[in-house]
Amino acid sequence: MGLGWPQAWLLGLPTAVVYGSLALFTSILHNVFLLYYVDTFVSVYKINKVAFWVGETVFLLWNSLNDPLFGWLSDRQFLSSQPWSGARLSSRAVVLARVRALGRHGPLLALSFLAFWVPWAPAGLQFLLCLCLYDGFLTLVDLHHHALLADLALSAHDRTHLNFYCSLFSAAGSLSVFASYAFWNKEDFSSFRAFCVALAAGSGLGFLGATQLLRRRVEVAGKDPGCSTLAMDGGLYGEELLVGSEEVGSITLGQYLRQLARHQNFLWFVGMDLVQVFHCHFNSNFFPLFLEHLLSDHISLSTGSFLLGVSYVAPHLNNLYFLPLCQRWGVYAVVRGLFLLKLGLSLLMLVAGPDHPGLLCFFIASNRVFTEGTCKLLTLVVTDLVDEDLVLNHRKQAASALLFGMVALVTKPGQTFAPLLGTWLLCFYTGHDLFQQPPMTPVGSAQPWPEPPAPAPAQAPTLRQGCFYLLVLVPITCALLQLFTWSQFTLHGRRLHMVKAQRQNLAQVQTLDIKTV
Repeated sequence: MGLGWPQAWLLGLPTAVVYGSLALFTSILHNVFLLYYVDTFVSVYKINKVAFWVGETVFLLWNSLNDPLFGWLSDRQFLSSQPWSGARLSSRAVVLARVRALGRHGPLLALSFLAFWVPWAPAGLQFLLCLCLYDGFLTLVDLHHHALLADLALSAHDRTHLNFYCSLFSAAGSLSVFASYAFWNKEDFSSFRAFCVALAAGSGLGFLGATQLLRRRVEVAGKDPGCSTLAMDGGLYGEELLVGSEEVGSITLGQYLRQLARHQNFLWFVGMDLVQVFHCHFNSNFFPLFLEHLLSDHISLSTGSFLLGVSYVAPHLNNLYFLPLCQRWGVYAVVRGLFLLKLGLSLLMLVAGPDHPGLLCFFIASNRVFTEGTCKLLTLVVTDLVDEDLVLNHRKQAASALLFGMVALVTKPGQTFAPLLGTWLLCFYTGHDLFQQPPMTPVGSAQPWPEPPAPAPAQAPTLRQGCFYLLVLVPITCALLQLFTWSQFTLHGRRLHMVKAQRQNLAQVQTLDIKTV
């Protein structure tokens, strides 16, 4: 009996489209979470200040540690050639394991998202448990999704192709931010709660459907003796690796960390990425502040809210242009160009001064968009580091999720440094303490307590000047640091081609070994 047309159509979708759709099912939840979770617990559930900061402190620790923890639990068996009871482990088996993990953890992420919007425990306890549960499942989904990028494709062209669809679907998922404004009402929470239920249902079912499609693709490719790749439609890479062919002791966490400490390109990359994460979150944290103190006399509140919403969507759309450039010129050259663009625009804004509202509006928006867009391109660089780690340490299988987790461990402190350093610099320069005199912000922003009266008019010019210098000097400093660290990164050009060729040769040699056993 033939397949019905909907099922046949779904099975005919390109693998890159199915892989990219997983980003949609994550982003429709995560953007809404970022905008509203603080306001919900502070304004609706009336959490007290001590419980709020205790929850955020525990969340900070958990958020930093769970990436390497889950990466280690997922990939520690790939670090050595320890016998697996005589079983052979193929790259296809690794991909299937990651797809099954996404099929389990994706729906659980949707359920943990729902737990925010229904009061079921004392506010402080619910806040702590919801944050840790949600971030745990989000980390598991992100790690396996990013690891699949390295495991499904080897060439830069194929990985860029996969990332293109991730950006496309992430942009579509960001539209949930605009839709949320129609339902957000702190006085009558039922409409927003129903909206979140619909988002969670769509996300959970989407994860189940997409992972089922991916799993069928991989299983069919494995049963076809004439098929050497995981997917014929996108040139995706399928290698057969033998794990357990040699009697070698397993690698401990300490040994793995020492290997990373000798991996020079990894060290230069995480140094650059730490600054990038800091700058991304600095822009997010201070976006409303810059709009109010630099542009409030020139734009309306609705325009400011619209700019905030656009800033979530535009980075993904922007990447649809930059990813083809990556295919042509390489990720290294495009990222370096973005750093130079950031430096050039910041210097231009510094020279122009704060009295050009049109230029200010463009700079504030473009600074956030280009910075967020760069963060998304760096996923491709981590996949190249996965390849280099495999070649340098002669691994039997790429430890993709673990390397992504170690990158996150080093770079996530930038999320904390951004608000701390930004508020300290503003206070140092202007004497204005944001914790004592928080500014007015649009609906959905993360200001947790009511605003006291605005500062006296005599303080306003100094505060405006301080915001302007913070706006331009932070990206100038970040760009200079990143240009230096990025100039030390050598995994591009001939070296990158050499690493790719060595991994390809390793896969071919080990495939021949399997056939001769």
